[in-house]
Amino acid sequence: MTEKPVVLIAEELSPATIEALGPDFEIRTTNGADRSQLLPAIADVDAILVRSATQVDEEAIAAAKKLKVIARAGVGLDNVDIKAATAAGVMVVNAPTSNVISAAELTVGHILGLARNIAPADASMKAGEWKRSKYSGVELYEKTVGIIGLGRIGGLVAERLKAFGTELIAYDPFVTSARASSLGVELVELDELIERADFITIHMPRTPETMGMLNADSFKKMKKTAFVVNVARGGLIDEADLNDALRAGEIAGAAVDVFVKEPAKNVPFVELPNVVTTPHLGASTAEAQEKAGISVAKSVRLALEGDLVPDAVNIAGGAIDNAVRPGVPLAENLGRILTALGTGEAFTRVEVKIAGEIASKDVTSLKLSALKGVFTDVVSEKVSYVNAPMIAEQRGVTVDLVTTEESEYFRNETILTAALASGGTLQVAGTVTGPKLTQKLTRVNGYDLETPITDHLLVLEYEDRPGMIAAMGTLLGSSSINIAGMQVSREEKSNRAVSVLALDSAPTPEVVESIKKIVSAHRGAIVDLSN
Repeated sequence: MTEKPVVLIAEELSPATIEALGPDFEIRTTNGADRSQLLPAIADVDAILVRSATQVDEEAIAAAKKLKVIARAGVGLDNVDIKAATAAGVMVVNAPTSNVISAAELTVGHILGLARNIAPADASMKAGEWKRSKYSGVELYEKTVGIIGLGRIGGLVAERLKAFGTELIAYDPFVTSARASSLGVELVELDELIERADFITIHMPRTPETMGMLNADSFKKMKKTAFVVNVARGGLIDEADLNDALRAGEIAGAAVDVFVKEPAKNVPFVELPNVVTTPHLGASTAEAQEKAGISVAKSVRLALEGDLVPDAVNIAGGAIDNAVRPGVPLAENLGRILTALGTGEAFTRVEVKIAGEIASKDVTSLKLSALKGVFTDVVSEKVSYVNAPMIAEQRGVTVDLVTTEESEYFRNETILTAALASGGTLQVAGTVTGPKLTQKLTRVNGYDLETPITDHLLVLEYEDRPGMIAAMGTLLGSSSINIAGMQVSREEKSNRAVSVLALDSAPTPEVVESIKKIVSAHRGAIVDLSN
């Protein structure tokens, strides 16, 4: 009986996460924040699901001898050593859109709270006081809100604040003016935003370039009535400089949900009355946690089944463009056809060429898919989109991705070329056509074709002469194998031909060898794509 893959749940996750995994996995649990429990628990598992408290670092990855997937039920990956995971061939996935609404709503809540002094007024009431005049606030109407980072969350914040009648400005060097305009936002330089805004909210990734993005110089340029909000990443606002600016009265107040070190302790500005702090609650809603759990559970299923995972962060490609997606299974099938035609010969180089309209998009997924196909039928281990490049490296196979928007005959075409260790090359090409996204083989070793790719293909290259097709049919018929379709492509100068036969079932190797012998095939193979 086949053992089920083991999935380790290292932190409390939504019950929907377990449901999304389904019955095909053995589920174990541990306290990931406790290293003495985590390290032995991770030793023999196939996947681990974490939130933010579990440190999946180099030590933990080294201890996990069977680990294939690290899944973070959330957005941030500060607690996962992506470099070590990649080196070990372990896929890392997260749920990049699970918390966007929750984070945007928390941002708006903090802005409103600062504007109307909600938190300090509540604390005063709880202390038995009644100080209406002390906690008089300001309206958001006609105030200028500066959004640093106009990505998914920044855009959602803009959409929500627009309803308050605010003037919206933003700094984001990667956003077009058309995108900003569609949100009702004016794009400005960072210094201008800092000087003009009454409220500043930051929504940037944490990188060496963005750390301390708002600092002492920034606070000096702000209005004394300005408020700053950070629910994105700890460290985007320099904590020491923020403390100094607040105590010096350079800005009016701040709301902070994320910190450089978490759990945050002894942060000096927490005690200030014009500061509202929350313990990293950006994704802490029932809806966000459920979305995150379901999302990564689906990714774990895909990864352990060897399929492409759109939310994987440590393989090039990431989310797959809709125009590119139909080419993923095609590229894998072409890889398997290429290997079958190699008949056991070693490859030294594989070129994946993408021609046509999709060449302008990120087509790295097609390269990974082609590699998966190349090695699927030649290695004993299960080939995935993460380990396929590593298998190529281990076998000394150089892999190149080439793109061109020029395609002579088809809207898009994927061409795989392999250099053989014995000398010479092999080449296959294919395309996806029509409303049913039919995969077609368009070229074999320079011979032009246009034949559907089916589960069982017999590909033969031989000297063309009378009687060859009849001989193939006779041998297949005597073996009770029906020919569903056939195409012949001839090279008149050399008198050679390539035949591709679509069969209802796979012939035995003995039948294939007999056919190759009768037609004097230079090269030939049965390609079984049924599994």
